[in-house]
Amino acid sequence: MLQIFQTVEDELQENDQFSEGCWAALTKPTNEELQQVAQETGIDIDDLRAPLDDEERSRIEQEDDYVVVLVDIPSLDEKDRYVTIPLGIYMTKQLIVTVCLEETPVLKAFMNNRVKEFFTFKRTRFVFQILYRNATSYLRYLRIIDRKSEQIEEKLHISQKNKELIELLELEKSLVYFTTSLRSNETVLEKLLRTEKVKKYPEDEELLEDVIVENKQAIEMANIYSGILSGMMDAFASVISNNLNVVMKFLSTVTIVMSIPTMIASFYGMNFDNIPLGHSPFGFYIITACTLVITALVVLFFKKKNLF
Repeated sequence: MLQIFQTVEDELQENDQFSEGCWAALTKPTNEELQQVAQETGIDIDDLRAPLDDEERSRIEQEDDYVVVLVDIPSLDEKDRYVTIPLGIYMTKQLIVTVCLEETPVLKAFMNNRVKEFFTFKRTRFVFQILYRNATSYLRYLRIIDRKSEQIEEKLHISQKNKELIELLELEKSLVYFTTSLRSNETVLEKLLRTEKVKKYPEDEELLEDVIVENKQAIEMANIYSGILSGMMDAFASVISNNLNVVMKFLSTVTIVMSIPTMIASFYGMNFDNIPLGHSPFGFYIITACTLVITALVVLFFKKKNLF
């Protein structure tokens, strides 16, 4: 899908034609849309296709007529897992082009004109605003992951199943994706700060520095949450293993206790005449009483040893 936006008299409008100072947003673009944008803007079509590969690395490239900025943004996949996908930002001398595999809240806020001091013709500031929204999105997703891990932790206190541990593992994988992407984005941001091809005004440099600070904060939070999750998983894996040992110990003790009446009953099930109390009218009651006493003594012994 191709959408063209432009700020006219402080209002964001959607147009059908390319013009100077506009923003062309490509979301899940078709090959025809990519060719159209490449023809209208002079951007190489291979560069436009780069963000459509979800394994594409973050980088900044300076071409003759435009600058390519590729960063990773947080997203939810079809299974509601937290992942990262590439976002391509192309800054020419006339306009801005963005390319992404799917709709993202990072760009949706600009499309709905919910970002202060956003103007499509202020290209450098617009790029930095996108990067700032991306960094804050990571922070928001990290807080959600932290809340989810706390909810799972509460379930683990009363659960002996592996479901919660698997959920924690998924969250830990998400944090690994986030940390890797944030470090790659950090390299891009620092290179963007040093590059001279992107014209920066003093207020733009301050915004970019804010982006770098937010990105570093996100990296620190991801590392902290990852360490907490890893320790939590190890602790609760040990708890589940210990609970299993307790259950096995209890079952073994019950088996030993139940084997006593079974063994005595099997003796008196033999086809012999000379069995003690075999012909006594009170033999059954005496043997049953003795069996119960012996069983009770064994139970008391095991209880004293904390095996019950």
